[in-house]
Amino acid sequence: MRYPRSRKPALDSIDLELNKGMFGILGPNGAGKTTLLRILATLLRPTGGRAVIFGHDVAQQPDLVRPLLGYLPQDFNTYRQLTIEQTLDYIALLKDINDAQARRQELERVLSLVHLTKERRLQVRHLSGGMKQRLGIAQALLGSPRILIVDEPTAGLDPEERIRFRNLLADLANERTVILSTHIVGDVEKSCGHLAVISQGKLLFTGEPTALAKAAYGMVWETHVNDGAPESLPAYACVVATRPTRTGRIGRVICPHPPTPDSTPAEPSLEDGYLVIMGACRGDSK
Repeated sequence: MRYPRSRKPALDSIDLELNKGMFGILGPNGAGKTTLLRILATLLRPTGGRAVIFGHDVAQQPDLVRPLLGYLPQDFNTYRQLTIEQTLDYIALLKDINDAQARRQELERVLSLVHLTKERRLQVRHLSGGMKQRLGIAQALLGSPRILIVDEPTAGLDPEERIRFRNLLADLANERTVILSTHIVGDVEKSCGHLAVISQGKLLFTGEPTALAKAAYGMVWETHVNDGAPESLPAYACVVATRPTRTGRIGRVICPHPPTPDSTPAEPSLEDGYLVIMGACRGDSK
């Protein structure tokens, strides 16, 4: 994918195969995640390559692809004066669910799935961030899509809402493919069976979360850090976290070898592997 007047492609040689379940697309802001999702949702036409959904080319056969998809964009907005129920009824009409009884049954189904049945008469302008995101998922589920695409759905949510929303997506992934785009490592660590890491439009990793964590195997250490300062460590060591103890501070350090004589090896986390893959903590002594 290349934008007009840009020499650098927004996406370059992305090659992925997705199956049923939760698939995470992890990367920093500006990595190309939203561009990829908009191509899959038939909102952007790729300038090269192919994306195929259940045998249909997204660029050549968008009308066949769209009924298979539910899409929650990063900034989901709707008419603030409408209630939850009115919003879903309106969007159901846009999705050609024209029969009144069928539309009513579909509304009841999606309201139940996202746990908004009791709140159905609340106006959108009175919804919390988490409730608004659940409404976004509800509208994406209208028509029973086989693929659900959600772009940065937990951004701006408090920790409790983030956990509830993540659990909701995990439940929905039992019966369909859910593609989750995020820059938050914890979102994919807790719920995704497979993931991809994208940076600057390039695919850096694809596989299971445990495989990503192993990218930092043998490079993660815990050691005393003087007042949390890195001066006592090699210049190429990367301090990813510190915590206070009775004897000072213990630092979690990524380094290709023990950074200090008292270092002890630590089990690498998904975040450690992500930092290594991204090059933020290369552990490179050269």
